[in-house]
Amino acid sequence: MTAATLTAPALPATPRRRSARRVLPGFNLTLGYTLLYLSLIVLIPLSALVIHTLSMSWADFWAAVSAPRVLASFRLTFGASLIAACVNVVAGLLVAWVLVRYQFPGKKIADALVDLPFALPTAVAGIALTAILAGNGWIGQYLEPMGIQLAFQPAGIVIALIFIGLPFVVRTVQPVLEDTEKELEEAAACLGATRWQTFWRVIFPAIAPALLTGFAMAFARAVGEYGSVIFIAGNMPMVSEITPLVIIGKLEQYDYAGATAVACVMLLISFILLLIINGLQAWGRRRYGGAA
Repeated sequence: MTAATLTAPALPATPRRRSARRVLPGFNLTLGYTLLYLSLIVLIPLSALVIHTLSMSWADFWAAVSAPRVLASFRLTFGASLIAACVNVVAGLLVAWVLVRYQFPGKKIADALVDLPFALPTAVAGIALTAILAGNGWIGQYLEPMGIQLAFQPAGIVIALIFIGLPFVVRTVQPVLEDTEKELEEAAACLGATRWQTFWRVIFPAIAPALLTGFAMAFARAVGEYGSVIFIAGNMPMVSEITPLVIIGKLEQYDYAGATAVACVMLLISFILLLIINGLQAWGRRRYGGAA
């Protein structure tokens, strides 16, 4: 037996795997940039707010956040924001449905008008709503003789929050409706389902997560809204004074500790509510599976 026969046959060379080409830099660099950016923009300011609040004694903190004027502003701010977000869920779904499912003259103009609250300065929106709804305004002059007063009342605040929150629901639900297969609705109709059954069992499971997301975004925007509200609210303590205005008032009085305490409570309540909404979204994904 020769040495040639004892030599194992050479295996073909394995081609080297070409590393995947990334459009953006690698994971480590992008993750580091993300954490740095979030720290500078979000975490550090919020940490400063919490740290400044923790420097107060419990008695001072409780006195700042439990004052009757502050509690009334909490009830108005979160109550009006919740009502406005609920209204926008229904109205936003209807507007998105019309824009997706129907063709009509001026559709592009109507679609562009949905984004108007995004581009319009909030102070301009507040002044415009006040001019329309005040007692001598275009609409208010007809409502006030009937005993309906919208401007300088909590109802006016709700209207302003509906105005600035509507695009969040429409733009969140609209792409989901566009991707919804109409064949499923036709199949449900062929099987004898009513319109309500088709909506509840076919359409709603597909758009439920988007509706919850739009609700959360509209609610979060409404809670922190200031510019469009101060003009139409009237800013009457215990009646139509929102919490952001209370914070501004404390800052103007150099009560920085009281302002940070009230702001910290708003932050905590908003975080809890958004956590609940995220839990509902997770439940929707488990409930409806792939459709959600």
